[in-house]
Amino acid sequence: MTETLDKETYKNYKRAAQIINGAGGTPLRIGDTLIKILRHILPDEEALGYIKYFKSKTSQTMEQLIETSGLSEEELLPNLLKLAKVGLMFNQPNRRGVVVYRLMPFIDVGVFEYTFMGKLEDNEENRELAQLYHELTSGLKDILKNNYEGVEAFVKRRAPVDRTIPYTVNQATGDEIEIVVNKTLDVPEEKILPVQKVEELVEKFDDIAVGHCFCRHQQDLLDNPCKQTDIRENCFTFGKSARYTSEQGFTRLISKEEALEIIMKSDEDGLVHKAYHPHFDTARDETSLCICCNCCCGQAGPYSVNVNATKYKAQVNHESCTGCGICVENCHTFAMKLNEDNVAEVGERCIGCGVCAYMCPEQAISLKENERIVRQIPPRPE
Repeated sequence: MTETLDKETYKNYKRAAQIINGAGGTPLRIGDTLIKILRHILPDEEALGYIKYFKSKTSQTMEQLIETSGLSEEELLPNLLKLAKVGLMFNQPNRRGVVVYRLMPFIDVGVFEYTFMGKLEDNEENRELAQLYHELTSGLKDILKNNYEGVEAFVKRRAPVDRTIPYTVNQATGDEIEIVVNKTLDVPEEKILPVQKVEELVEKFDDIAVGHCFCRHQQDLLDNPCKQTDIRENCFTFGKSARYTSEQGFTRLISKEEALEIIMKSDEDGLVHKAYHPHFDTARDETSLCICCNCCCGQAGPYSVNVNATKYKAQVNHESCTGCGICVENCHTFAMKLNEDNVAEVGERCIGCGVCAYMCPEQAISLKENERIVRQIPPRPE
């Protein structure tokens, strides 16, 4: 779908991209690549024009939008539905039953994720879209090199993007992974504690939907298939996010039993459970669960940048460790190393996912309570 846009059309897409960048998530550099992506997703310029009504307030009810735009519900609704169909508009009722229309960002969690959660046809247009996203995000090394202090400052002040939910069963033995609790936490009764077991997360919601892992799906379209797993359909949404994604065709609704079956198969391949919350607020109910590999997904690679909330950190029983290196091979964040005595040691990049404990044949690794934020930023590029 390569085309040259006239100046006025380009300006309209650029203006819309600026507003979408303000909707949250990770802001992206606005240039030709991002404009091409937006044009791919939304060639309907009439619907594009409705993004401007979210410039000052990204979440609005229909009543508010009528006041903001000066248009009627009959004029607004068809175009809002077009935006929802491409992942740019979230349109679900709040607790009072009033539908709230919320503009979605490009990424974390937004258009990119929703687009590739659906089963895209393997054709030239979708391959071009996958390549455009690759071009947009693959320049991180250059960004780090040219503005390392700025990226470092951004990572230091950013709220956690995702939260790790650890494994609970050891693959070699079928036993529960040992979780060492240092102390009893005094928690007010009204405070909601996020679940710490993936089984509890599945049990918590009546509406569960599954779609394709957007990272692995994109890599498939780039002829770079995942090296860790053949599983593709294991990206979950919950509650009203499940209702939204299934209504738009990005996912399909499934039972709790099917969800657990998919999760157990994913565990066997050493994938990591990463939960997401509204506006990165881990005190609120989870909206989705990514099950990540260590080659395609966002936190993988030498130039990955991520901010993660976790409740645990791996610890090694040095007397039981045989130095086999399985934990090092399977660590997603390169936190696990073998020391000079050929014994495993855990670094600060550990996100407490439990993959190392799950894979350890000697049960030499447990998870220790250590609630913290892990800020991952690579060394300054040469």
